[in-house]
Amino acid sequence: MKNVDEKILEIINKAEKESEKKDIRDGVIKINNKYYEFEEQEFFDNKLKIYIPKEFKDMPLNERKIKYPSGDRPDIIKSNLEGDIAITLKNIDSPLYEENVEELKDGMKAIIKKTNPSNVFYEDGVKKVEEKNIGYFEFKGSAIDDFIYNFMFFFELEEKTIMGTFSCRYKSYKEWREVAFQIIETIKVIKES
Repeated sequence: MKNVDEKILEIINKAEKESEKKDIRDGVIKINNKYYEFEEQEFFDNKLKIYIPKEFKDMPLNERKIKYPSGDRPDIIKSNLEGDIAITLKNIDSPLYEENVEELKDGMKAIIKKTNPSNVFYEDGVKKVEEKNIGYFEFKGSAIDDFIYNFMFFFELEEKTIMGTFSCRYKSYKEWREVAFQIIETIKVIKES
């Protein structure tokens, strides 16, 4: 009798895991035993649309100064209430064209490797989303008290560079990694008509 119960429990657990993997554009999804609803938000004078968790708010200025001590911090920092999961966007006043996205991605990865050789790098590449080339790479870095999963991405907006990041505690990266990839797949650059 116990074997039958174990098999039923295994089937239920498998079904729950499969149902948890959902598209962020399609309702509420469960990540780390918490439910998130993603919504399309607009940035940079409505020229960029991207899906992020509805509950993420602008990080308060005092927290921004601590988490991003450089005066050159991101323009947009959206985070959860605890501040340990964040999505950032920065409009860099540096020219970028579609055909140079991969070169920029490789250059930024090399700089980060050189700056901190202890970072552990994972996947990198260029995805085509809505006719845009989006370069990305992911790595494990260290913070003062923990390891951090970083997912960096780059694309062109009005011939300028947009640099984005998704970051969370490394212990949560397995649950958030697929979500980070989905976030960049929702990027829409709005061209003036």
